[in-house]
Amino acid sequence: MIPPVSVCVIACNEERNLKRCLDSVAWADDRVVVIDSRSADASEALARDAGARVFLHPYEGNIEQKNFALDQAKHDWVLALDADEAVTPALAAEIERALSGAESVDAYQVNRITFHLGRWIRHGDFYPDWQRRLFRRDRGCWEGVNPHGRVVVRGRSARLVGELEHYSYRDLADQVARLQEFSRVQALALHSQGRRVRVREWLLNPPARFVRAYVLKRGFRDGFPGFAIAAATAFHVFLKYAKLWELQRIGGAEEPASGKADAEA
Repeated sequence: MIPPVSVCVIACNEERNLKRCLDSVAWADDRVVVIDSRSADASEALARDAGARVFLHPYEGNIEQKNFALDQAKHDWVLALDADEAVTPALAAEIERALSGAESVDAYQVNRITFHLGRWIRHGDFYPDWQRRLFRRDRGCWEGVNPHGRVVVRGRSARLVGELEHYSYRDLADQVARLQEFSRVQALALHSQGRRVRVREWLLNPPARFVRAYVLKRGFRDGFPGFAIAAATAFHVFLKYAKLWELQRIGGAEEPASGKADAEA
């Protein structure tokens, strides 16, 4: 007997991706979609048309939104997804196989693969990208620093064969816009924790991140997309520290000028 699974998805203005995500988990016993209060497109209608249980919830942060989705799940096993992700048939079959004999396991990691700039990225900082997404609801929750939280589980974890597809960025412009937003949210989180900019971090961490992604993790094997991703990742690190420095200068009295509502991870 395979335990039933609740799939929990959060979405904001995700009409481009949401149908693909929900179609990939049509096999699930329970599909929960949380639409945050900023969504202004057809995400809600698409989710309802797909037969999901839909909840409208004010946005407090990426981690908070995902934990709210967990609270709505009906079943003991939960598969947590972002709206821009899709479960491959191979991964779905592996989930079924794993849960049919999962008495001693409390969580499973899946390997996420990103499609960007016309190809699947299989090197650099983007791959492999192991994510703990399938877990017993009473053993796990989302923790960490917004906008990039992680599932923390009390118990034993294992890994699944099969990949989780990730359609994160439309193009380079979309990636840069997201990096602006993510770095803003991270700077605000670090500032709230009392972190201050260290000059050596600001000077050394961005080029070190590029070398790690492009050389040590062989991002060069993905051609120009690998170079672009490594450069963007280094720029992201620079922006995070620059915006933290800016917050220190203004004493945290206001957000950086480009600030918008937090984006989904």
